[in-house]
Amino acid sequence: MKNEKYLSDISEIKNMMNKSSRFISLSGLSGILAGVYALIGAWFAYRTIYFDNATMGSYQTLVISYEAVVKLFIIAASVIILSIITGLVLSVRKANKANEKLWNPTSKRLLINFLIPLATGGFFILFLIEKEMLSIIAPLMLIFYGLACLNASKYTFGDVRYLGITLILLGLVSTWFLGYGLLFWALGFGVCHIVYGSLMYFKYDRN
Repeated sequence: MKNEKYLSDISEIKNMMNKSSRFISLSGLSGILAGVYALIGAWFAYRTIYFDNATMGSYQTLVISYEAVVKLFIIAASVIILSIITGLVLSVRKANKANEKLWNPTSKRLLINFLIPLATGGFFILFLIEKEMLSIIAPLMLIFYGLACLNASKYTFGDVRYLGITLILLGLVSTWFLGYGLLFWALGFGVCHIVYGSLMYFKYDRN
């Protein structure tokens, strides 16, 4: 009986340490929905790039007009905003269900470590857009977002680390296939989010 009590105490202490050092209110369902939003956004982007009268050339020598760039920016911003709102709503619901606070020292550290690589990449990509160097934007978006996930993963579920590594590798591979940036973008932000979100949902959220 004493051994069982000791094991129970150790398990409880371990759970308390995990809760204090990891943000566990992250919802796998939000990852799935973010992937769905990304695939829908990729479809609108595909329509804008390849069926818009404002663009010219083949997929390798594509010339995108300013109007098309604005449309693509609106599409990307819409996907990001929807993903953030969905993530917040589902995380709040999960935190309330577990009687935990969403905003705590761990979530602050998670957010800071996530935003540093993401903001760096965002400013760099804006600079490339201003210089009309559009061909490497999709690979860099994958790489910097992957770095953000990797940097923040130590404050949440370990699966986020593998998502980050996958996105970084996908971004690096896409640099060899610059004409297929939208396809890699859809694979990374769409398919990978759905796959890893599903794994996290069945692993952590179904209880």
